Amino acid sequence: MASKISLLKWSLRAGGLYFLLITAAYLFGLNVSMIFLYFDAPSYAYQDRVIAFLAFGWSLIFFTAAEDLTYRLRLVRTVLIAGGGALAGLIAINIVTNFRDLGQGITMLHFWLETVGILLYWLWLFLLYRKVK
Repeated sequence: MASKISLLKWSLRAGGLYFLLITAAYLFGLNVSMIFLYFDAPSYAYQDRVIAFLAFGWSLIFFTAAEDLTYRLRLVRTVLIAGGGALAGLIAINIVTNFRDLGQGITMLHFWLETVGILLYWLWLFLLYRKVK
């Protein structure tokens, strides 16, 4: 049981680090695939700053959830629920947005790969949560 808890803690810390990287990418305009979602679609600076601050909040939630799982499994559940909502939103954006109208050379494959990467991480956390719970 202790090894499962440790694995979940480190996985949550990895998520916190990922969202800190997203914060930096959006704050400083670093259009890097997998960190700056929809990196080759045009965006406005104010949108990027809002995303940066929201991602910073998510990183804090992940780091907090990793600190003491004995009392924070409800917070992990909250992370999973919020992550599921975010995934549903990304999938909806990928399906309904006509990115060709936003600019030439925008590749949907990148967006789907990013979404699948986040989905795999979410599934990993979900499985660890179920085992620890």
